[in-house]
Amino acid sequence: MGRVFVAGSINMDVVVTAERHPKVGETVAGKEVLYFPGGKGANQAVSAAKQGVLTTLIGRLGEDTFGRELRTFLAAQSIDLGLVKDTAGVHTGTAVITVANSDNTIVVVPGANGVVDAADVAAASLAKDDVAVSQFEIPLPAISAFFRRARASGATTILNPAPARAVGEELLALVDILVLNETELSLLTGAELGENDELMYFIEAARPLRSNDRSICITLGRRGVLALVGGEAMLIPARKVKAIDTTGAGDCFVGALAAGLAQGTPIREALTYANAAASICVQRMGAAPSMPTAAEVTEVLSR
Repeated sequence: MGRVFVAGSINMDVVVTAERHPKVGETVAGKEVLYFPGGKGANQAVSAAKQGVLTTLIGRLGEDTFGRELRTFLAAQSIDLGLVKDTAGVHTGTAVITVANSDNTIVVVPGANGVVDAADVAAASLAKDDVAVSQFEIPLPAISAFFRRARASGATTILNPAPARAVGEELLALVDILVLNETELSLLTGAELGENDELMYFIEAARPLRSNDRSICITLGRRGVLALVGGEAMLIPARKVKAIDTTGAGDCFVGALAAGLAQGTPIREALTYANAAASICVQRMGAAPSMPTAAEVTEVLSR
């Protein structure tokens, strides 16, 4: 069995709930303020670890209260934190999230995540059966160094290009599996897409990204996941659930997918498993704490 290595952000999520999102310049009354461990890197690492796979997180925390609380929480999830550095002079990454009507808006302040560099990933001892995961909440040079190291070791690389930003072909050439939503697909390809467009539009838009047999997984929220694997396109329908908070759904999917691949599960089965994991995640508040266990996912799949 392989391991999962996640190079990414670690945040404290400050979550505000309200009846609706405010318009520009408007103030609305909120319901409550909640604090949850988050950050795309931490979320994905928790998701993978809860599937019973050895998981190492690579990143940085500030030397502050949030940093100490996050380290304690992540250690309790059985995540290897040997490559998570405490960094003086910067605060721990923070995300301010407004949740209303099951949708969210997010403002991220990178803090310590913004100083993760190539030296931080150099100590990762990747091997052939491992899976290396990253996202866009740490600097791109660190991601490139991480994926080059993974490729040299024969590990599988998964990139979740979120939050959406432009990226060069040099980094994309290091990616085996690309997991993204319609907004990120639009930015990377220049295509104008909406979540309700015909599936064929997404398939055509993703064509420029499918070089070197790269697999593309397009998460489409309530519609499910459109996967382009080899020469085949397939839709994995979303499971019908009552969503409460979608904040960590994409990260849950990525982490569970990485865990499945590290366990040797064929990609098509791993995608179905990850889809089920995400359906559990959206029924709970918070990001990292909402990640389901392997037993919970197995139970859902057995219905």
